[in-house]
Amino acid sequence: MLLPEDDARDIFCACCAMAASAFSKVERTRLFRQLADAPMKLTAYVLDGHQVAIRPAPVDREWMEATNERFAYRCLPLNIANAHGWEILCRSGFSAVWNGSPGLDAVKIEPDPGTTAPAISHFGHGILTFHVNCLFRTEPGFDLMAQGPINRPKHGIAPLSGVIETDWASFTFTMNWICTLPNVQIRFNENEPFCHIFPIRRGELEAVEPQILPISANPELQRELEEWRASRGKFNQDLKQPGSQAQVERWQKMYYRGLDAGGESTGAEDHRTRVRLRSFSSNT
Repeated sequence: MLLPEDDARDIFCACCAMAASAFSKVERTRLFRQLADAPMKLTAYVLDGHQVAIRPAPVDREWMEATNERFAYRCLPLNIANAHGWEILCRSGFSAVWNGSPGLDAVKIEPDPGTTAPAISHFGHGILTFHVNCLFRTEPGFDLMAQGPINRPKHGIAPLSGVIETDWASFTFTMNWICTLPNVQIRFNENEPFCHIFPIRRGELEAVEPQILPISANPELQRELEEWRASRGKFNQDLKQPGSQAQVERWQKMYYRGLDAGGESTGAEDHRTRVRLRSFSSNT
């Protein structure tokens, strides 16, 4: 019997959860890899008369480029997070200053010449509100996480996050930033991202059963941790020795390469060093 894609995916996910403890790490990885490869639609319905610029979030960040020898890019979790979704871009640039009071007129917004600012003061209290001129639709059971661009800090202002049930809601949402410092000029440039989005399965977090255990409750894991600590300590010491192999390598790459503390493959077939997302296609 053939099932709709969303039903098949739900059944497959439930089977994976029930069988997870019965399979080896490699077999379990393959099961979840099949789930990850299942096609899923994320549609942006652009409002008539408007345009929306959305792109896969890039890995690069200006502050990471500025680090010594670009060492920030050695942090794989940081790289994966940077590209974990799509960014919505400003259609035009503007500057804003909050005077510290709660009124709607407390934020002075100056659009670039000949443009209209994509943000307004709608709620007061130093909040900048961006209208997202499209209605997102996810597949049944999936929400949309909307937040500020990941690992892109801005001086004097912070993004606010929201989770929207975009599989049924027939409304648009706004992206909001709150000013954190009065009398500081805030700047958003044309084509600068102001919102970062990605779908999440509704109820998935509620199914998590968190627990805290002493590391000694898992002797094998404890052994691996201690082995890594010893390896890490020796590597850091060797970095101080002129002409050492550590100086040649410059940094340990075990996590980056998906290796355990002993330098052996972990068997995690879905280990990744890069997120490659599809661009939004257009039929218009």
